[in-house]
Amino acid sequence: MKTSVEVEYWVIDPDGALAPAAPLAADLPFAEEEFVEPLFELKTPPCATIEELRETFADRLRLALEAAAERDRLLVPLGTPIDAGPIETLPSDRTRIQEAVVGDPFAHTKHCAGTHVHVEQRNVADQLNVLTALDPALALCHSSPYCGGQRVAASARARCYRGRSYADLPDHGRLWPYTGTVAEWERRLEKRYAEFVERAVERGIDRERVETEFSPFDAVWTPVRLRREMPTVEWRAPDATLPSELLRLVEGVREVMDDVHTSVVRIEGEEGERTEDEIVLPRFEALSEYVERAIHDGLASLAVTAYLERMGFRVGEYDPLTHEFEGDRIEREDVRGLRLEYAERLREDVAGLTG
Repeated sequence: MKTSVEVEYWVIDPDGALAPAAPLAADLPFAEEEFVEPLFELKTPPCATIEELRETFADRLRLALEAAAERDRLLVPLGTPIDAGPIETLPSDRTRIQEAVVGDPFAHTKHCAGTHVHVEQRNVADQLNVLTALDPALALCHSSPYCGGQRVAASARARCYRGRSYADLPDHGRLWPYTGTVAEWERRLEKRYAEFVERAVERGIDRERVETEFSPFDAVWTPVRLRREMPTVEWRAPDATLPSELLRLVEGVREVMDDVHTSVVRIEGEEGERTEDEIVLPRFEALSEYVERAIHDGLASLAVTAYLERMGFRVGEYDPLTHEFEGDRIEREDVRGLRLEYAERLREDVAGLTG
């Protein structure tokens, strides 16, 4: 089962200030600009094994760091920039439409850097449901508790993205309930797409322009997405973080996804469990409680750690970066120094992976 990853990184200058990502993205055939100026996304191709993914990801990240150094730039592996003034979006019809539809809360998305894991489609309905149930595993890779310099949650990115950006459009940015069939999931997509288009039209955007830029498969930004063009099931829950931590998480998720094809997947009770021949998913109401605790408290929640261990994750092997931050706020004069510190941590981590 082929797997690939996409990871977003903040670009900074030698003083720790956010810097435009476009020149660096243009140097790298496996990277592209994100919709905000200081953020770019590094991608791997679909890989058949975790070993291949590990080698490919580490090699591409090494090349990205070298290209950044040539431009006197550094990369920061944090879920938020910790603190920043206004972050500029890049001019595009897609972004202008999103800003019109989502409104002022869209500004919160500009402070979010995440990881997307793509899994080759097989038993698609089961894959969608199992990845939904794995949403609390985002706690294993929390990397920043701060947004705007204030402590927000163990994952400030998840809190801002889901709770603030899409507060008025929750079905476009939050976790969806389990699905009975792929057709049911696609009907949800069609409904959300219709809502998106109608809201855009209400706000003065030409319908044809919206329908040219968006389709049902890319007009929602939920933590689990069905991607027709790849074709994959996409898991968008984790923060950007150090590659060693991320690869450990991807390996754990792949183990669960491999079991989908040989196990009975069912929904029952509140606890959830993965055994040799079954993957038992908790009812969505119970899962939602685990998700909320995972976002707010991370691995400090005993309920979350117990749930993840029942689902087969070796929780003790993870050390989320968010645990390293103390205090309810970060002073603005300290922010650039912290970015530089974690840029160096990234460089060291990649060196460890590439030998």
